[in-house]
Amino acid sequence: MTATLDILPLADLKAHARIDTSEEDPDLAQLIEAARGFVEGWCGPLDDFASPVPPALVHAMKLYAAHLYENREATSAGGVAEVPLGFFDLIDPHRLRVF
Repeated sequence: MTATLDILPLADLKAHARIDTSEEDPDLAQLIEAARGFVEGWCGPLDDFASPVPPALVHAMKLYAAHLYENREATSAGGVAEVPLGFFDLIDPHRLRVF
């Protein structure tokens, strides 16, 4: 199995989310793992794709991990926060279909 941080390096997520410190690196690594699991739930194992993993799926992982980082609680005072816009557009061509 390809290591998740080889698919989406921690530095790439931090640059995407504009995070400059290393204090939360262990938590961010867990969010990347969670994002991989979420994407794989829709698209199947990322190891099933030709190497490298399609860039759209890697970007979807970034969007989802950053979303989880910014929305750490199940509820918020400011309103409901859904999956980031574009996430499903990125994964749709790779989704498993059930007919």
